[in-house]
Amino acid sequence: IYIDPPYGIRFNSNFQWSTTSRDVKDGKAAHITREPEQVKAFRDTWRDGIHSYLSYLRDRLTVARDLLAESGSVFVQIGDENVHRVRAVMDEVFGEGNFVGSIVFSKTTGFSGNYLSQVADTIIWYGKSYDSLKYRPLWREKVAGDEGARKYRPINSFGTFVGHIFEPTRLATSDQLTSQGESAHDEPMTVQGFTFPPRRGLHWKTTTQGLERLDRSGRIIIEGNTPRYIRFMDDFIIFPQSNIWMDIGGVQSRTDPKIYVVQTATEAVKRCLLMTTDPGDLVLDPTCGSGTTAYVAEQWGRRWITIDTSRVALALARARIMGARYPWYLLADSPEGRKKEAALTGRAPSEAPTGGDVRQGFVHERVPHVTLKSIANNAEIDAIWEKWREVLEPLQERLSVASGQWSVDSGEDDRPPATGNRPPATSGQGIVDSGGGDRPLATGDRLLQEHQIPRERPDDWPPETDALLAAWWDARIARQEEIDAAIAAHADTEYLYDKPYADAGRVRVAGPFTVESLAPHRMLAVDENDEVFRGLTDGGPGYGEAPDFAAMVLENLKTAGVQQAHREDRIAFAALAPWPGRYVCAEGRYREGGGEGARERRAGVFIGPEFGTVQRPDLVGAAREAAEAGFDVLIACAFSYEAHATEFEKLGRVPVLKARMNADLHMAGDLKNTGKGNLFVVFGEPDVEVASGQWPVAGGRKREDDCAL
Repeated sequence: IYIDPPYGIRFNSNFQWSTTSRDVKDGKAAHITREPEQVKAFRDTWRDGIHSYLSYLRDRLTVARDLLAESGSVFVQIGDENVHRVRAVMDEVFGEGNFVGSIVFSKTTGFSGNYLSQVADTIIWYGKSYDSLKYRPLWREKVAGDEGARKYRPINSFGTFVGHIFEPTRLATSDQLTSQGESAHDEPMTVQGFTFPPRRGLHWKTTTQGLERLDRSGRIIIEGNTPRYIRFMDDFIIFPQSNIWMDIGGVQSRTDPKIYVVQTATEAVKRCLLMTTDPGDLVLDPTCGSGTTAYVAEQWGRRWITIDTSRVALALARARIMGARYPWYLLADSPEGRKKEAALTGRAPSEAPTGGDVRQGFVHERVPHVTLKSIANNAEIDAIWEKWREVLEPLQERLSVASGQWSVDSGEDDRPPATGNRPPATSGQGIVDSGGGDRPLATGDRLLQEHQIPRERPDDWPPETDALLAAWWDARIARQEEIDAAIAAHADTEYLYDKPYADAGRVRVAGPFTVESLAPHRMLAVDENDEVFRGLTDGGPGYGEAPDFAAMVLENLKTAGVQQAHREDRIAFAALAPWPGRYVCAEGRYREGGGEGARERRAGVFIGPEFGTVQRPDLVGAAREAAEAGFDVLIACAFSYEAHATEFEKLGRVPVLKARMNADLHMAGDLKNTGKGNLFVVFGEPDVEVASGQWPVAGGRKREDDCAL
């Protein structure tokens, strides 16, 4: 449920008086709506100021709570003026434990106010049941230097070795390899010849075998005296959406034009819907406005209901949805969707028949999520390591001999050999094939370790090592690429629920929907147990009695009269008295024509329903009753007439005048009866007569087959 209630009790928070103008000034009489339902709602809702406002919200939030599914959510959009009050009411209705969060989103890019500019509104989010809440995470893409990616820098800045085995400009950051809490089973780890036990009070994030796989993947570096984990930005190129949405920016763009005075940006509603619903779920917005919730729900395959008391709002929403064009998203339950899913997963598509069921969702874009855990548990890394070990170690041996580098004797590196390196040769016995002749290794010497092999030949190395260096680095980079491919293949994936795949060759329009009108109803009083009170007759004279609609109409009819086509033909009643008929409810007397010779006429008055349409049989019955009673004319008064009823003009000698009542009479109890204004106006269809027998057409030509009226 998405609710965008009035932010306060000002005009421009409650209604728009015209479909063609969004300019609403608070307190300006010309800008008050002419819709009786709106005027009554505005008056009744805010009679007691902020107390009425909070009662209005509490009643609607209580109904919303009862309508929600156990996994459902309710969002209430509100401004700074009353956000604290609304939060307190929602705590009362939904319970403090079901509060999910407050979302701040930008409503404008401009600046206003004498002090701090008010550029954001708030969406308050509650669930029916916090523990059962349906939630689909939304993500934002990482941009180097921006939120979520400020610590990333090129990998070559971490050291020359990792800068050579990976793309030098690939962005990365380093992270802890330990977590809080000491473990009795942790063993020291050895990296690049150094042995590191976990520090006091900490334990490794994975097992010794997992640490070895991380090292073999090139994901461990030494910073200072601490081994750290290398995390690349493309390991997980997205990060979770927070509750601060400052990238929305209002509703003035071409893709989201503003058509209503209090219109919400589609992006804000879209995120709320995508986070808490699936395709096929039902969405309700009891504050329709411009129909943004319905518009967004229709686009994303959700069923929807939207409600408003204003005909202006419903007319705008109806036109907006009917004229909308949406992308054609690939359904998971469609042949195209299954082919796309098979291409993404590398699996054969299902042969089961498809039904186009939107409840099975769309085919979404997805991104890999490489984690420390997924690398540490990836046994394929061990197989790749062993395969390439047979290629790399002979090259290392030959480089160690050909370069004349003996790390123990040279003094350049006194670190102990890493676990897994071949043991040093014994005195006078270790012979290694250098490819250019055998050369014994001195006692205590060992092979060059991987991290000690330079990318370019040092000046003190002989030229014949160029080919060995190139061959070793080609093999080392090939091994890294294979390991990276294995890491990506075993990584988890995250779905981008706001990015389904679309068929660019097709567009979609809104599906069938109805616009229904519910007649106003009178509410029954209930007690705290929702039991209807009985016999409410002790509240004073007339308490509990429904107002007499016919008596109200007759009172105004007597004062205002009936306006016909010409001002001088206005019917002004000299007397108007009740009449005990089935259809005719009053007898009116008026003079026809001016001057002393004007003849008095008797008119029977028929009044249509307060909420409904006058049918032709009703007019026929009233005219027959008027003729039997000897009336000179029948005057029918109604808010609307059925199409065939407008064709009925006379029955025998009794003419029928059909007067349309002004909608202001719905508020007759709140308006002063001054007799001014056209409350009852006779209408009729224009008379059409073919004078020439020919029909003009564009260009001055005439076609013989043109039709006449």
